[in-house]
Amino acid sequence: LYFPQKDVFQLKDIEKIAPKEKGITSMSVKEILQSLVDDGMVDTDRIGTSNYFWAFPSKALHARKRKLEELESQFAESSQKKEALQKSIEKAKIGREDTAERAALMEELAALRQKKEQLKAEIDKYRECDPDVIEEMRQTNKVAKEAANRWTDNIFSIKSWAKRKFGFEESRIDKSFGIPEDFDYID
Repeated sequence: LYFPQKDVFQLKDIEKIAPKEKGITSMSVKEILQSLVDDGMVDTDRIGTSNYFWAFPSKALHARKRKLEELESQFAESSQKKEALQKSIEKAKIGREDTAERAALMEELAALRQKKEQLKAEIDKYRECDPDVIEEMRQTNKVAKEAANRWTDNIFSIKSWAKRKFGFEESRIDKSFGIPEDFDYID
C-alpha cells in the first residue's frame, strides 16, 4: 500500500484505502498497521493531534542491505572459525595416527583405568578401618555423647522444677512423660 504511492497517510485514510486496494477487512486494518509499526516496516509520528504513517521503498532497501551485510559478516566469521577448528583438528591428529603401538597403548590405558576402579572399590570396602574415618567417628561420638548428657541435664532440671512448682513425686513425673527408671547420664 505504501510503496507504490510513496505518500504519508493518517489512520482514517488507511482505513478507507486498505479495504479497497488490498482486500483487508476494515476492522483489522488498525491491528495490521500496529503490527507493521512494531516490526519496523512502517514508520509513525504524532504531529499535533494526528498520527501519520509512512513507508518508503528506500528504507526497506537499506534495511535489506544492512541485514545482508550483517549476515555476510557472520558468515565470514563462521568460516574463519571453521578453518581454525579444522587446523586444530589437523594438529591434534598429528601423533595420533592409528598404529599398532597406539592401539596397544589405548588397550593398556583402558586396562589401567579398569584396575583403578577396582582398587577404588576395594578401598571403599575397607574404608571403615581407615584411621582418619575412625578418628572422625570418635569425634562424632564425643559430640553426640556431650549432646545426650546436655539433654539429660535439661530433663533433670525440668523434673526438679516440676517437683518444686507442682509438688509432684519423681516417680509420677517419670511415668507421665515416659522417662525410664534407670535414666541417667551416659558415661
